[in-house]
Amino acid sequence: MGSSSKKRNSASEEQTLAADEYPKMLNKKQKNTTTDDDSQQQQPSVKPMERKKKRKALDKGRRRTASQPDPKPVPPSTDSPSTSGGSAMPEFHIGVFKDLAAASKSAREAAAKQMVTELKAVQNAYDSREKESGEGGLKLEAEKDDGLDNCAPSVRYAVRRLIRGVSSSRECARQGFALGLTILAGTVHNINVASFLKLVVNLLEVTSSMKGQEAKDCLLGRLFAYGALARSGRLIQEWNMDKSTPYLREFISVLISLANKKRYLQEPAVSIILDLVEKLPVEALMNHVLEAPGLKEWFEAAIEVGNPDALFLALKVREKISIDSSVFGKLLPNPFSSSQLFSADHLSSLSNCLKESTFCQPRVHSVWPVLINILLPNTILQLEDAASASNSLKKHKKSRKSSSSDEEIAKNLQSFCEIIIEGSLLISSHDRKHFAFDVLFLLLQKLPASLVPVVLSNKVVQCLVDVLSTKNTWLFKVAQHFLKQLSDWVGDDDVRRVAVIVAIQKHSNGKFDRITRSKLVKDFMSQFKTEPGCMLFIQNLMNLFVDEGNAPEEPSDQSQTTDENSEIGSIEDKDSPRTNGNSDFLKSWVIESLPSILKFLKLDHEEKFRVQKEIMKFLAVQGLFTASLGSEVTSFELQEKFRWPKSSASNALCKMCIDQLQLLLANAQKGEGSRPLANRVEPNDLGSYFMKFFGTLCNIPSVSLFRSLDDVDQKAVKKLQAMEARLSREERSHDCSTDANRLHALRYLLIQLLLQVLLRPGEFSEAASELIICCKKAFSTSDLPESSGEDDVEVDDAPELMDVLVDTLLSLLPQSSAAMRSSIEQVFKYFCGDITDDGLMRMLRVIKKNLKPARHPDAASADDDDEDDDFINIEEEIDQAETGESDGQTDDSESVVEVEETDHGHSEASDDSDSGMDDDAMFRIDTYLAQMFKEKKNQAGGETAHSQLVLFKLRILSLLEIFLHENPGFC
Repeated sequence: MGSSSKKRNSASEEQTLAADEYPKMLNKKQKNTTTDDDSQQQQPSVKPMERKKKRKALDKGRRRTASQPDPKPVPPSTDSPSTSGGSAMPEFHIGVFKDLAAASKSAREAAAKQMVTELKAVQNAYDSREKESGEGGLKLEAEKDDGLDNCAPSVRYAVRRLIRGVSSSRECARQGFALGLTILAGTVHNINVASFLKLVVNLLEVTSSMKGQEAKDCLLGRLFAYGALARSGRLIQEWNMDKSTPYLREFISVLISLANKKRYLQEPAVSIILDLVEKLPVEALMNHVLEAPGLKEWFEAAIEVGNPDALFLALKVREKISIDSSVFGKLLPNPFSSSQLFSADHLSSLSNCLKESTFCQPRVHSVWPVLINILLPNTILQLEDAASASNSLKKHKKSRKSSSSDEEIAKNLQSFCEIIIEGSLLISSHDRKHFAFDVLFLLLQKLPASLVPVVLSNKVVQCLVDVLSTKNTWLFKVAQHFLKQLSDWVGDDDVRRVAVIVAIQKHSNGKFDRITRSKLVKDFMSQFKTEPGCMLFIQNLMNLFVDEGNAPEEPSDQSQTTDENSEIGSIEDKDSPRTNGNSDFLKSWVIESLPSILKFLKLDHEEKFRVQKEIMKFLAVQGLFTASLGSEVTSFELQEKFRWPKSSASNALCKMCIDQLQLLLANAQKGEGSRPLANRVEPNDLGSYFMKFFGTLCNIPSVSLFRSLDDVDQKAVKKLQAMEARLSREERSHDCSTDANRLHALRYLLIQLLLQVLLRPGEFSEAASELIICCKKAFSTSDLPESSGEDDVEVDDAPELMDVLVDTLLSLLPQSSAAMRSSIEQVFKYFCGDITDDGLMRMLRVIKKNLKPARHPDAASADDDDEDDDFINIEEEIDQAETGESDGQTDDSESVVEVEETDHGHSEASDDSDSGMDDDAMFRIDTYLAQMFKEKKNQAGGETAHSQLVLFKLRILSLLEIFLHENPGFC
């Protein structure tokens, strides 16, 4: 039916051209149309009515010819579609229609321009001829109803062909013909708007006999034809000439009717309406557009059926007119305001409309940018970020209260994310989860950094973690793409970087990279390059640690708690941050992350020292102290306020803080290099600053150490503080010399030893006393603290300084952490030039020490358990000899004898060099080994005694390597 109708229309047009004397066109379509009735009867396909119409047309032609006074050969028509040589009249070339469907955009534009130029000339010539003749010209009866009475036949033909052409899906015909129709309708004003609308319906009518693709082409053709009319500007011209024109209402009505036919037509139909709305004044919108038949009903049904396009149109029209109207129904609040639009109740009613916008994926529906523009005005973006960057560095000062508009924006965004993103899209299908990430990225484009925690909420981050934890899911690449967009959005902006890191880690309990097997957080942290950025990050991490927040707690067994008197050996079992709930895991990530910032920094010394100070103060406050009253303490001396979490930190977290503090101090010592001493001690000596800070906090009545110490350890701490202070003063009195370097190295070892006493009470007080004696002997000046009588005896009776120092350093090695070993090596480096032969031999004998005797026949059958028993006996007896304790069955002398007897069995198979060792030397070596084995036994992992001995030997070899490096001539 549709195809035969098109054939009839084509034939009718060709006959019109024949009546207007188009010989060449007739030759292409119908060669014998000018013959008599007999020839017409030879065509059986022509119906009687068609023949009757043709006869009338031929009769009119004959009468017109007979009435002419001087019959002459008729010249070629002024709007001939073909080229006629020597004719001065304008011509129209129908070959342009082929170029209108070309794939090349430039070819289509050139064809449209040529077509309109020629048709305009033809129409002007036609109008001039009509005025001269005073008649309407020759018109076929069948074509009077098309409404294009004032158009030249070529223009009429072009309009009809262009309207039919926009329904073609061949190549780029739809785009090219729509372009031509737009320019033609806007240029040739003889084309009547009412006739145009009527032709679109008649020529592109959808009938029940049409197949799916054919009906779709006709509907899309209508859409493009209406779009061409809207963009031509004719409707605006009609309104300007007649304020009561019916064409605007009719146009809006037919578009709404078209949009109701198919879902895929809704958004482009609304786009066409909005093209027109942007060009019309408010008066026309109020009196014509909003009054169009069917529009109000379309708005009213939008919420129930879920029509995002109706919401889009309502928002755009309301934005243009800025006047409330009942036409919008429940789509928009009345009176309209952003707070009402994004209220929880109204967003809940709109959620169905917004969910249905996913049909246009992968493209984001046009309604979302409009909503986001209302939600996040452009004025808040740059100003807010600049303010947050500067205000964040003003520590411990209350920020100014945000304006009411900022609070309203934050509240609206919170509602939008909770109801639409989290409550509607994320809990729905995979397609809508995908769409949620697209909307989140749109939000990020206009989002100030202060609102990042609202968008990257707990549910959003958890969704990311769930998706990224499994690579085989369909959404995995979607989430990866979102992270890439997030990283690009952050760029070099430290404020954004901090906000994203904190939000992601807070809601993943510090485990985002580990769970997702990515390096997003690590890469972000490595990109800080400025001091303000580092300070901002440190401040946010501190707040994250202190503020408990709302991080979800996974079920964990926390029935066992430890107090400040708990045994250190039980920390890993009872109170490990890895097993004590997600809150401790997040806090442990904060503790580990703070010092790691320094790995990637490339700042000058002054800036780096300020960053180190902030990190050191946080680790010291959280790891070494607790507030007796409340969770905040103000130090008037330091002019700072210190905060602790409301729930006291576990012993494991305190231990982590101390460990990181030790590493921070060790790295600071290594990083000092060969700077001048004056700059190293004051004011940029981190060790000196820490000791002053530690002493100040100890003197605050409402602040106490995180664990109580016994009298011995308290005394050791005070001695270490006093000795470090004296050495610091002594160091400042020296120029850059060997003594100054020795003093500096000893000071840092004292600081590390002080932290070890606090970390492991009861184990380092004796080593502290020995090290203090070494300091006194090395620098016996009047500035050093006076010694008690007991110490004087020790000093008078002690062997050479280097022998005591080597013994002390070796006794610390088995139990030392990496930071303490670094300080031990620094001390040894500056003192090894004075080492005695006895001290070197003692170190070499440890290197040659074997855990068991060499193999010989009578010992071949010895069991491995005997070796372990011997080691345990040594360890137990040495412990008793060192601490002075006895179980009532063995005294100190018996312990020493037993150790000697045990060692005697070993020495029988030793090298000859061992035979020169006296009892004291052998005792000291076994003491070192016993301390190392005891340390390893307390740690998890169960290393073998042999591997422990190898590790101890390697540490001593490191010292020997330092000795050889500092004394190259010794060999």
